[in-house]
Amino acid sequence: MNRDFGNLKNMEYPGRVIIIGKTPQGHSVVMYAITGRSPSSQARNLIADESKKLIYVRPTDEDILKTGNPDLLVYPAITFGNGIAVSNGKHTEDITNNLDQTAHPVDVLLKALNHWEYEPDDPNFTPRISGCVSLSAALNIIKRAEDGSAMRSFFEFSLIPGSGKMIATYTGANENPLPSFSGEPQNISIPWPTAEDSVTALYENLGPEGNAPDFRVAAASVVMDPEGLVSFKIKNRI
Repeated sequence: MNRDFGNLKNMEYPGRVIIIGKTPQGHSVVMYAITGRSPSSQARNLIADESKKLIYVRPTDEDILKTGNPDLLVYPAITFGNGIAVSNGKHTEDITNNLDQTAHPVDVLLKALNHWEYEPDDPNFTPRISGCVSLSAALNIIKRAEDGSAMRSFFEFSLIPGSGKMIATYTGANENPLPSFSGEPQNISIPWPTAEDSVTALYENLGPEGNAPDFRVAAASVVMDPEGLVSFKIKNRI
């Protein structure tokens, strides 16, 4: 299986990951992955609610989850229907409420995220990352500046069959505090035709090298064809 996810394989701890692109057949694809170092981050998985057109993060152990910050750990991750929205927090709801297939994706993100900042998890101050698919696609990252203000970066791009863009919360260095993702979204290849193929490849690429710890928590892939028909697949560690 082709394992081309850009630099992802070399990122020991990427945090949360968003990938948006197109399959070789020209179908929109959105992938989301969670890695976690702490017990509370690892005590989660992804679950789908097809009736609500939603993939959300839920706890696998409520007591362990409470040792972290549940408000930052449990949230809707991907919604699909009138386009696709994805994020690493509760701001997914605001993106969904503003999403319209006739709207420019950066306009959607600008309107939805104007009152959101980075996560208040000192000392990491984890960035909030987001994306959506409508007329085209866009990604966003909100991270902490040196003066404590919120820096907002938006990236709009065309969807090209067989390729995509990737953004993460961290650079991949397993350090304390965790360094925030920097620069533009990374280019990746998407040779997988189905949600099952792509989520399997993504989950494999998040795996550790040698005896390094396995930080994988969960991954999901949502594929939408030009008529709006959606298929999805989830891979949970637990």
